[in-house]
Amino acid sequence: MERVGSLDILINNAGIALYDDLSDRDMLERHLAVNLFGTYGVTQAFLPALTRSRGTIVNNVSLMALAPFPITPAYAISKAAAFNLTQSLRALLAGRGVRVHAVLTGPTDTDMTRGVEIPKAAPESVARAIFDGVEHGEEDIFPDPMSASVADGWRNGAAKELERQSAALVPTDPVAA
Repeated sequence: MERVGSLDILINNAGIALYDDLSDRDMLERHLAVNLFGTYGVTQAFLPALTRSRGTIVNNVSLMALAPFPITPAYAISKAAAFNLTQSLRALLAGRGVRVHAVLTGPTDTDMTRGVEIPKAAPESVARAIFDGVEHGEEDIFPDPMSASVADGWRNGAAKELERQSAALVPTDPVAA
């Protein structure tokens, strides 16, 4: 972080997804350590630079933030927490000129999904869709066919409306509050 002079965009994409059945607390804590606290720590470390540049944060929180896949519940829990972190940062940092995007990625053909026999999107097309979503100012980006199938329902649903109403309660100048 000390070597970064300026920063326009931070992409939090690191994560782990291990099979579990929620019987082992350590497994849940491992997921939270990487998928939630890793995202939080990296964001906090680079926040001063992003505030100076009025930059952008992109958090890959996974479609499982909305609904778990039964064989990876600790992953889904950690991604739901990371999504809530993203929504909170979005509201809290708007007054400082920092944009925060959530990427709700569905199955993508990466090492993480190797061996899982389900339709998967190509990583290149997902990356392209993420950058297009950022460019178009989409708060929540659904970059693949599976996630795109729920995008309209999310954007027009009660949970997103509640997020908007809650964000409106945050003072635009947090220092003055």
